Amino acid sequence: MNDVLPSEIAAWHRLEGIARELFAAYAYREIRVPIVEHTALFKRSIGEFTDIVQKEMFTFEDPGGDSLTLRPEATAGIVRAMISNGLLHNQRQRVWCSGPMFRHEKPQRGRFRQFYQIDVEAFGFAGPDIDAELIMLSARLLNRLGVERVELNLNSLGTPESRRAYREQLVNYFSAHKSRLDPDSLKRLEGNPLRILDSKNPDLQGLIAAAPVLTEYLDVPSRRHFDGLCKHLDAVGIRYVVNPRLVRGLDYYTHTVFEWVTSELGSQGAVCSGGRYDGLVAQLGGKSTPAVGWALGQERLVELLKVQKGQTPDAVPDVYLVIAGERAEAAGLMLAERLRDELPRMHIETNCGAGSFKSQLKRADNSGAQFALVLGDSETDKQVIGLKSLRVEAPQSEVPWSDIARILKSKLNQA
Repeated sequence: MNDVLPSEIAAWHRLEGIARELFAAYAYREIRVPIVEHTALFKRSIGEFTDIVQKEMFTFEDPGGDSLTLRPEATAGIVRAMISNGLLHNQRQRVWCSGPMFRHEKPQRGRFRQFYQIDVEAFGFAGPDIDAELIMLSARLLNRLGVERVELNLNSLGTPESRRAYREQLVNYFSAHKSRLDPDSLKRLEGNPLRILDSKNPDLQGLIAAAPVLTEYLDVPSRRHFDGLCKHLDAVGIRYVVNPRLVRGLDYYTHTVFEWVTSELGSQGAVCSGGRYDGLVAQLGGKSTPAVGWALGQERLVELLKVQKGQTPDAVPDVYLVIAGERAEAAGLMLAERLRDELPRMHIETNCGAGSFKSQLKRADNSGAQFALVLGDSETDKQVIGLKSLRVEAPQSEVPWSDIARILKSKLNQA
């Protein structure tokens, strides 16, 4: 688990703020789902033979004897919410959510056991146009954030029928080379052979490179869907690489899968991944509904932006209020509240905990504020306050309480 400290939070706020604006611009609405779900939900959706279910879930028994799991991803919970709240009956939905996920993985750069994702999902749209829209949305988000040197990888897993035919060929191929497979791949051979293609074991890369290619087994509907997606992306100038080895780690995907990847974060190269999962709603008890979505890892994207752009500047106050004296303390807090009423967009940091004028002015300077307001007992008696510029050489002035909001507004607009 990892702490996000106040000095680091500005980058997170920027990412979340831009994402929220774009989702509204594309007519996606926010949904919030529980962090804890019944374990069976993830076994049925993600797949019994995936690494997530077999190795990585935080699962426990509650006092009532139910098996519960901290969510390892958001899509299953969103689908469950759609079904249980009747949101898919003769309706189409565009939604997004964000929050913490949990997987018992080996912690490394950009990967923690509690990690944050932003998820975007669309339900009830069967054609490749919605796949394209979601990829365009992810591309626009990365562009607005200023992310550079990322590559879009695309693949199609086809319909269940074409995938089944490919699976048989893959099982035959890897079964003929069982002696070369590692223990994880031998397990996958029995349950989910496509996941062998995603192995990072360097000893297997030659064997994987020579394996049958999924795109050669796509049926006509699968090929038509994938070609339609590529045409939409070509039309808006989004560059991509067709990667026939891209399979994703969850069993529910069909047709389109994609990843935005970088080479600047070591082994954690995927910053945004997704695809289509047309069978998942029916699999979880709902009416058959086409669906597609993606998830973005916030830690990885924040880390990538830090590598490429440096530390995001921390938020700083506009004004620091220096207060010294018993009478000044009560008056200062009152004045700060009045300024917040009159100038709601101005950021004021009030000195609390006393201290000499000298020490407080040092804190004011260190805060990054442009101006200090200085209030002692003598100023309180006269109902005036000192205004001191902290970034430009200028004499300190004395301002009546009644004028301070107007003068600060003018000076901050000039700044």
